Amino acid sequence: MTKPQHGFLHWVLPAMLGMVALSALMSGRDLSLTFVELMTAGEPVRGPVVVWAQRLVSVLLVGAAAERVINHVAHHRHLPSPTLAIVFILYWMATVAAPAFLGSHPLLSHEYLYTLVIGFAAVLVTGAEVDRILSAARTALFAFILAGVLLIPVMPAMVLDQSYAQGLMPGVPRFGGLAPHAVAMAMFAQAFLLLLWARPFERNWLNVLAWVMGLAALFLAQSKTAWIAFALCALSMAAVRHGGRMWRRMSDPRNGAMGIFALLLLLLAMCAVLVWIVLGDVDAQWSNFADTAQGAQLISMTGRDQIWAVATEEWRSSPLFGYGPGLWDADFRAAIGMPNATSAHNQFMDTLARAGSVGAAALVIYSLVLLVMSLRYARASGGLSLALFVALALRSISEVPMLLQGYGTELFLHLLLLITISAAASSRVQVQMARSPYAWGATS
Repeated sequence: MTKPQHGFLHWVLPAMLGMVALSALMSGRDLSLTFVELMTAGEPVRGPVVVWAQRLVSVLLVGAAAERVINHVAHHRHLPSPTLAIVFILYWMATVAAPAFLGSHPLLSHEYLYTLVIGFAAVLVTGAEVDRILSAARTALFAFILAGVLLIPVMPAMVLDQSYAQGLMPGVPRFGGLAPHAVAMAMFAQAFLLLLWARPFERNWLNVLAWVMGLAALFLAQSKTAWIAFALCALSMAAVRHGGRMWRRMSDPRNGAMGIFALLLLLLAMCAVLVWIVLGDVDAQWSNFADTAQGAQLISMTGRDQIWAVATEEWRSSPLFGYGPGLWDADFRAAIGMPNATSAHNQFMDTLARAGSVGAAALVIYSLVLLVMSLRYARASGGLSLALFVALALRSISEVPMLLQGYGTELFLHLLLLITISAAASSRVQVQMARSPYAWGATS
């Protein structure tokens, strides 16, 4: 019997993170001026080191993914989930290929093929290799966050937004680390904590350090949306892992302690809300808040209403296949006078404008398939599939994590979810093959 070959797919996610970190290190940026520079200079200028590193990483990612696909075909292996593979390909065709050829502003680029190859390799991941891939991603995220923390006393302007004044902690800088911005750092910290929960380090002291550092990074990124998202992801994961046992204990008449404790927490929460309503003068507080610049931004959804109006107009101009992949590039932003609008800041609106009704329909179908499969394999993945889907869905409200036009920051969560679902589906296939070997065409 030959030893199974797991290839090089475990290098994909660390390589993506390494590219993000290198881009930040070589930029000489001041994180406090990121959006100001975007308004005045357009797209950031990358040096030759970053350009060549990007090319090498592209070769590594495509090579590792292609090796995985070729190896899978050469050994006549079955797809872990044919449904997931087919729907992913159709989603790429509807949201990348179709608008690139048929959009009102067609645009072709070799980078669009990267996500097809990498994503298809992700849906071939088996249960035998998922530990290696997720552990490598966890360790890379740990190093990524740690590097940002260590740079605080050395290059604080690079990793801290010291001009941020909209958080709940006045005067406390916003931690962005080596991520493009603090919101992206919050996403990376959230993914790290979920992976750390699912795949802890072998040493206890390292686990404690990792949890403290991950939670601190999430907290200091000061993204309230990310805080809420992580709470819901953790709740989803805990429900899958411990929900059945907790429910049995709460409903056990011989052990009423858990039920009493849960009711007490609910009562305390209701009392806290009641006190805030009675004594907090909510109407006056809301009125005062609405008069501030921060309140006005929040009411208008931080300017997203204007961006969505532009997106809607572009969809109306080309309702079937949309504007095309070049939507929200530097030239388009300059033309509409919105230099900070690098996306529609909502996955559905962005897809609708960029890929038209065809792309939006594909997005809905693809999302529903991911939801069903995340729930189906929640227990097999230890709750990780459901937690990652919740993270991806919540991030889709304000960002575009399901965009497949390159292996940027937003692709990280998407790939993690595909890998987790595929591995769980593969384990299910292996069990079925063991029970009925000839049902899957296996040979003795």
